[in-house]
Amino acid sequence: MSFSDIFKSSFLDTATSITPFDMALALLLSFGVGLFIFFVYKKTYQGVMYSSSFGVTLVALTMITALVILAVTSNVVLSLGMVGALSIVRFRTAIKEPLDIAFLFWSIAVGIVLAAGMIPLAVLGSVLIGVMLLVFVNRKPSVNPYIVVVQCDGGDSEQRASECLSAHTLKCVVKSKTARKDAVELTCEVRLKGGDTSFVNELSQLGGVSSAVLVSYNGDYMG
Repeated sequence: MSFSDIFKSSFLDTATSITPFDMALALLLSFGVGLFIFFVYKKTYQGVMYSSSFGVTLVALTMITALVILAVTSNVVLSLGMVGALSIVRFRTAIKEPLDIAFLFWSIAVGIVLAAGMIPLAVLGSVLIGVMLLVFVNRKPSVNPYIVVVQCDGGDSEQRASECLSAHTLKCVVKSKTARKDAVELTCEVRLKGGDTSFVNELSQLGGVSSAVLVSYNGDYMG
């Protein structure tokens, strides 16, 4: 068979077609697994503001990928045209959370595997991936980190504030320091002793300390 025979109608007529049952089964399974991915994403999200639209996108992306692969496997000419069309698509949306990339690839991979007919692999693989993410992402550290921001009027008050933090916390690490004329801003990562935050009141009463702020810290520090 020559290359030109591929584009003849006789070849297209004999090409393997997808039955309506296979189409419905692949789309329904992609919808179900997509909902499972959505559920795992919702349970493992650790960002500042949860976006439900991204979760819906995961479900839609799973179904769309399955739809595209079904079309590609049923028609050679359509697959060549689709490759050319998809090659010009550019996505400009920034991914803020690194874990979101894993969910996007997960949705795309499940859609491809389901459309290829490997249903046990898609279902079993999704279950294992989901359990792994639920276990490791939701695993909390033994001591939650916090950030303390202290405003001082000089080096002596900064020293007293540092000593106070070291005495009342399990761990104190300086993350940043901003020095201006008659003003020093100290940012420290601390581990609390049993969740006690009363040391912040004591810290604010030290001589030369104008303010002390304690905020939760998710582990991503940007200086």
